Amino acid sequence: MDKELKKQIKEDEFKTAVEHATGWARGHSAEVRVTALVAAVLVLVLGAAGYLRSAQRADAEQGFAAALATFATPVAASDPAQPREGKTFATSAEKFTQAAAAFDGLARKFPSQPEGQRARYFAALSRIELGQYAEAQKALEELGADRRAGVLEPALARMALAELHRRAGQTDKAVEGFRQIASDPGSAVPRDGALMSLAGTLEDAKKLAEAQASYRRLYEEFPQSVYAAEARRRADRLTTAVEG
Repeated sequence: MDKELKKQIKEDEFKTAVEHATGWARGHSAEVRVTALVAAVLVLVLGAAGYLRSAQRADAEQGFAAALATFATPVAASDPAQPREGKTFATSAEKFTQAAAAFDGLARKFPSQPEGQRARYFAALSRIELGQYAEAQKALEELGADRRAGVLEPALARMALAELHRRAGQTDKAVEGFRQIASDPGSAVPRDGALMSLAGTLEDAKKLAEAQASYRRLYEEFPQSVYAAEARRRADRLTTAVEG
């Protein structure tokens, strides 16, 4: 079959298809109108969804900023000679109770938004400040269970959980938590900070040789770290105690 004949057949097939489609549209004008209406509604719905997502994100961001402002608001000075300007809270408990409630509300309202995840983290920090360690630990463990590399909020939660163990006197758990973060090249939180906390925890536990080794590791692996000079000073100070 030569090319011209093939071309003619294809043109005839296309012409026939168009004629069939046109005939169907004439005989099914109601269906065509409904189809067009559905298409128009879909366009409107998709556009509205995009708008709602944008509005929801703005609402989440504004809510998180307000809750964070509460978290950062100072407590009124106990010394009348040192008054604070602007808004203050009468007590730390009042401040962090209000902050925890605000962050809890955001976490419930925006569970899949980044602000919702951050709200869960800051709600846990607020509970640590309130001495509600069991509730804070549960929240941080749940948030920190996400082990995807480079994801910030779970990494922050694991760091805060290690700090919580340290504050609660659970030295072994604190050391293990800090050590995991410091040894993770994919950690979303600075590893030098984790090393500094690890060394400090070991030093407080009187594990001086391990503390000195961690301080040295910090300034050797991270010479540009803001902690490097202090880590070197502490390592040098421990030399006499370690070498005895």
